[in-house]
Amino acid sequence: MKAKKWWKESVIYQIYPRSFMDSNGDGIGDIRGIISKLDYLKKLGIDVVWLSPVYKSPNDDNGYDISDYEDIMDEFGTMEDWEELLDEMHKRGIKLVMDLVVNHTSDEHPWFIESRKSKENPYRDYYIWRPAVDGKEPTDWESIFSGPAWELDDETGEYYLHMFSKKQPDLNWENRQLREDIYKMMRFWLDKGVDGFRMDVINMISKKEFLAPYEDFLAGNAVNADYEPDGARVHDFLQEMNRQVLSKYDIMTVGECPSVTPEQAELYTGENREELNMVFQFEHMSLDKQRGKSKWDLKPLDLKDLKQNLSKWQKQLENKGWNSLYWNNHDQPRIVSRFGNDKEYRVESAKMLGTLLHMMQGTPYIYQGEEIGMTNVRFPSIDDYNDIESLNMYKERVLEQGYDAADVMESIYVKGRDNARTPMQWDDSDNAGFTSGKPWLQLNPNYTRINVRQALQDEDSIFYHYKKLIELRKQHEIIVYGSYDLILEDDESIFAYTRKLGDELLVVINNFYEKETIFELPKDIQYNNAELLISNYDVETGQRLDRIKLRPYESLVYKCN
Repeated sequence: MKAKKWWKESVIYQIYPRSFMDSNGDGIGDIRGIISKLDYLKKLGIDVVWLSPVYKSPNDDNGYDISDYEDIMDEFGTMEDWEELLDEMHKRGIKLVMDLVVNHTSDEHPWFIESRKSKENPYRDYYIWRPAVDGKEPTDWESIFSGPAWELDDETGEYYLHMFSKKQPDLNWENRQLREDIYKMMRFWLDKGVDGFRMDVINMISKKEFLAPYEDFLAGNAVNADYEPDGARVHDFLQEMNRQVLSKYDIMTVGECPSVTPEQAELYTGENREELNMVFQFEHMSLDKQRGKSKWDLKPLDLKDLKQNLSKWQKQLENKGWNSLYWNNHDQPRIVSRFGNDKEYRVESAKMLGTLLHMMQGTPYIYQGEEIGMTNVRFPSIDDYNDIESLNMYKERVLEQGYDAADVMESIYVKGRDNARTPMQWDDSDNAGFTSGKPWLQLNPNYTRINVRQALQDEDSIFYHYKKLIELRKQHEIIVYGSYDLILEDDESIFAYTRKLGDELLVVINNFYEKETIFELPKDIQYNNAELLISNYDVETGQRLDRIKLRPYESLVYKCN
């Protein structure tokens, strides 16, 4: 068993502040709104809040375009509000993890304002600038948000790199002074008392090996490669960051790492590597798209693919690194709509999906509203959507490439990021109790029946199921530290696995679909007594594990000896 750490034993709750709770009626969630709901989070039992960006920002990408790392966005409140939030969280035994966005800044950040003034400016090299090639972009790289990854700046006649929006210029991590300034900013927050960082697209910060030096462009002999994350220098940068900053504090770090493999994740999270505690990987979030296509090109999920993928990550990081466990975040659609059944079996399938994830080895993340079973939304018009990624895709496919608008809207209904960003549903009053004003993004109309007030009044709700999952994690060390093994690998309906620690055994059984099916315990699994820890249906006491008829989306966890 690997070393015990508080962040391994924690359950983390992500708050997307814009959509969580509005305190002043401007329709935008804010810090004082979060403060007003801390007792709710305490009741749920979470240990840590990951707070999406609240820094100064023009909001081109909802706060992931930062113009001042050491100040708070006016819409969200003041630094005094933030300090009160941290204090009130710590009083309740809840830790705070902040978003760290250092692959790029806003084009309104003072560094970039200086950088674009002239080629000789001291801040020029804080960003990645290249001259045109034959009157065109320096490379054919595509932005994550579609379109070229380069933007021509008229002031100096050169292009700057932006892997996301053109208002999010990429930082040049090869510049030592830039790195020192980032580390200084990190210490600013850590010295205020934050308990760690979630690092946005951190595996994208190394780009040197894919992009020819500036001088080669000028000489006309630039040789570039296709850009890929996980560049050669990323581990040097993170180890330096760890030496200079992270190792000086008892904190938690998780790196968002698009396209990372388990082998690469071992490098990021290995305890002897001194980089990060865990990473967010996206492989399981790509199983319902067509192979080799974009996330918008849909296909049904094959349960065997999901079992193989999650099991691969469980086994390959076992005793080597550490997994983060998540279904939802601010960039992902609602899991009960995606892999569950958000209609007749919304409650049962939401509980099943929660159980399946929380019983694995790793640190679980709950995204706001997941604990009450919030669902995807279907706004009638593209004009009702806010997300820059969805809007750019719609424009590109419908207006430029001639796709059928209804088909494109269907992709947005299934995969659009606004599914996760509709305001939190607190009660059945106007605007779900989120705001007394006009919400920045429309609410899901189902808030009148799916909301926190309803969940708290129903002792059989999804909320109380999640609360029990969190309690079990604190009561049973095997849930945190036990080894994982998939069983019934070829079963097309059941996702079942065991966890083992010493003489203890957990058997986790999940019917992934609405069709009834039969679970049969493999003959090589022996046990004397079985205690039911949690289920999403009423279960007869004394039920044997050898053969169980599973109801739609039924989920069972037994502790055996």
